[in-house]
Amino acid sequence: MSAISPKTGTTGTAGATVKAAPAAPGAALTQTWYMTQRQLMAVWRQPAYLLITLVQPVIWLFLFGGLFRRVVELPGFGGASYLDYLVPGVVVMSALSSNMWAGMGTLEEIERGTLNRFLTTPVSRAALINGNVVSQGLSTALQSVVIVALGRLGGADYPGGVVGLLVLFVASVLLGTLVGAFSNAMGMLVRQRESIIGINTFLLLPLTFLSSAFMAPALMPPWMRHVADFNPVNWALVAGRSAMADTPDWGGVLSRGGALVVVAVAAVWLSTRTFRSYQKSV
Repeated sequence: MSAISPKTGTTGTAGATVKAAPAAPGAALTQTWYMTQRQLMAVWRQPAYLLITLVQPVIWLFLFGGLFRRVVELPGFGGASYLDYLVPGVVVMSALSSNMWAGMGTLEEIERGTLNRFLTTPVSRAALINGNVVSQGLSTALQSVVIVALGRLGGADYPGGVVGLLVLFVASVLLGTLVGAFSNAMGMLVRQRESIIGINTFLLLPLTFLSSAFMAPALMPPWMRHVADFNPVNWALVAGRSAMADTPDWGGVLSRGGALVVVAVAAVWLSTRTFRSYQKSV
């Protein structure tokens, strides 16, 4: 009689266990896409959630755009329309705030026992933990397109053209991947809703306002500019704005974008390792 252990993903017959073979890279990618589809279907069945995720950035865009539109008159800002400046900020802020809650979805699957049931299957462990990161990335890309389109309708100008916008989208998705993977790792470690909410609340405002999301770096206090240099949120903003300028600064795009790639890969690795630690504890 065979049995399957959720801790190891192995099958045993008459007391002997055989370790399941690791999934081939192609199979792991296919399984990740299946898990992503599962996450997307769950989101699609919640139209209220879809509406909120699309409407909330729009409120930020026009609320902050109307409130701070005169700030461009300050010496040192640059003289551009504030809406032009704000669109990348709202795109990146939206990527940050929406992906911070990826760990809550992982925690819900733990509490329902869904994740443990998947552990009895030969599906790739990386696919299990990264499916919601990929789905969040696709949602982030859609949000970014909506924000940019509405900004254009509101009068924003994008001198960098399609290439600049694509860089902004990629930067926002990379930031979302970083934040979502980190949130998954936190969900695996703390396993409490209150702790995840507290961590997210603690991080959201400092990461947002210690960046150039709403204010030009020239008008920020020196210590804030120095902190922003090490803030991944600001890396995404600098990469996006550098590519969207009249004369794109590709050095800034490559340096900040490269840093985002490195940290995002590290966060995905951490998330996967944390998941394997959870698997051993089941």
